[in-house]
Amino acid sequence: IIAELLGTYILIFTGCGAAMADRDRSLTIIGIAMVWGLCLMALIYTLGHISGAHFNPAVSIAFAAVGKLPLIHVPMYVVSQLLGSTLACLTLKVLFDHQPDMLPTLTRFSNPVTDFEAFLWEFIITFILMFTINGAATDDRSSKELAGVAIGVTLMFNVIIAGPITGASMNPARSIGPAIVANEYENIWIFILSPILGALTATIVYSLLRQRKQQQDIEGESPKSIIYNNVYSHSIV
Repeated sequence: IIAELLGTYILIFTGCGAAMADRDRSLTIIGIAMVWGLCLMALIYTLGHISGAHFNPAVSIAFAAVGKLPLIHVPMYVVSQLLGSTLACLTLKVLFDHQPDMLPTLTRFSNPVTDFEAFLWEFIITFILMFTINGAATDDRSSKELAGVAIGVTLMFNVIIAGPITGASMNPARSIGPAIVANEYENIWIFILSPILGALTATIVYSLLRQRKQQQDIEGESPKSIIYNNVYSHSIV
């Protein structure tokens, strides 16, 4: 739980901090995306073996839905993630007190983007992220050594593509924390519901695609592979 709180704090502080810093010195969407992706990559390798490195209520809920996380752990994970995000944004508000508001940290959209389009964007990019997580980090047949790289790069690409349109949330905690600190909740339901549905769909689809491993495959698995399989699936019962 502490690992999820700290990990979410660091991720949101770094990513949203880059968005705030972009006001003072232009980082561009490429620079901001790199910050998000590289930070997540580092956190996966740092905390993945402790909590599974979710840092995202949508990820925790999706894993719980398919039995990869005990249901009793979900509220604790989600509360820790929301608290970490909110504390990170409060810290940024203090550090960037010379700026008039916290708007760069918000996930939002405006005309001509409609509610449906924003919902679909968030659903698709969350699906892509969660599908990558399932394939790279939880499947026994994949190479776990590069799981963090694959997931971080996927987040980076998603931010580059959807960042200018919706803010590329993919994470209810990423949207709720800034919304609380900025006291701005417009269309917040989209950034809560869509990522959860996207993550659930991706996890269910990947579960259907995954083939059951034979006993000889398990016996032939290397110890190193078993260690890296703890990433994201640490809480499997």
